[in-house]
Amino acid sequence: MTTTYSYKVRDNLGHLKTGTIEADNAPLVAERLKAMGMVPIDIQKKSGMSFGKDVALFGLGPKVKVSDLATFSRQFATMIHAGLPIVRSLAILSDQTPCKPLAAAIKTIRLDIERGASLAHALARHPKVFPRLYVAMARAGEAGGVLDGVLIQLADSLEKQVIMRRKIKSAMSYPIGVLSLVAVVVVAMLLFVVPTFQGLFSSLGGKLPLLTQILVDASAFTQAYFPFMFLALILIVAVFLKWSRTTSGRKALDTFKLKVPLIGPLQQKAAIARFTRTLGVLLKSGVSILGALEITSETVGNVVITEALNDVAQSVKVGESMAGALERHPIFPPLVTQMLSVGEETGAVDEMLTKVAEF
Repeated sequence: MTTTYSYKVRDNLGHLKTGTIEADNAPLVAERLKAMGMVPIDIQKKSGMSFGKDVALFGLGPKVKVSDLATFSRQFATMIHAGLPIVRSLAILSDQTPCKPLAAAIKTIRLDIERGASLAHALARHPKVFPRLYVAMARAGEAGGVLDGVLIQLADSLEKQVIMRRKIKSAMSYPIGVLSLVAVVVVAMLLFVVPTFQGLFSSLGGKLPLLTQILVDASAFTQAYFPFMFLALILIVAVFLKWSRTTSGRKALDTFKLKVPLIGPLQQKAAIARFTRTLGVLLKSGVSILGALEITSETVGNVVITEALNDVAQSVKVGESMAGALERHPIFPPLVTQMLSVGEETGAVDEMLTKVAEF
């Protein structure tokens, strides 16, 4: 199991340096440091509960952004295309990458390659930084001798993901903001505004209209039980979040998302764009159709579409066309299946998938 070690070393100029590195054991850390021209002085295993800036505790620490990964991919491709060796390119990138978790991963990858590992194998040791899609494409690029071209495709795909996520957040921020503001205003009225009119209503005498009486009763109830309502809300949210992480919960929630007016079609288009772009990039990189479908099904971000793609993969495995298999699932619009059918007939499936994603 990979563990994080802190170390103190002296470089070839005698300067004292400190840092952290991931390895299976302390002797391996010493071996890597010596290979880097360092003289180890002290190597200690870091505590898993440290609050240090290099440790992500409970997922709250620094993370690698998609934009950082896209920048790294484009720079890496440029260096390889210029003729620099992979190890030298990684050494330069680890020094100039501003994202510390990514820089640390690049350093470890460089050391693994120096010890004889392939690039894809070294990348696979960092699943939180490099997803399966990235590893699969790197493996295909190495096998075909077109690693620089594959990295450019990865950079393009990642940059388009960033743009799409930004558009989705922008489209959803307004309705979410309005709903949140409405909720705050309603609670504030029930707690502070309506009670000021209760005395006035009482002094007038007589029977209040039904809607006014309901409003007054709701205000009184909210005032009396607001702490309990707040705690109940927190409990409901916690239970909902736990349920949403279960298999049945995720499926039910993803199904509901697709049926919500306005937001549902947006979710569907985003997921299908992600599916078609990812599948097109994988096929263009030389990944087999079944392998590409398996990887793509894990990246669409919706359980309903994932299950549909798993069914499509089974159909393709027994000889059915991909377009024909997709037609059985209403989640995929006719545009997708028709364009894919044309792509299968002309032998340009990857190009058609890219066009669908852009559309």
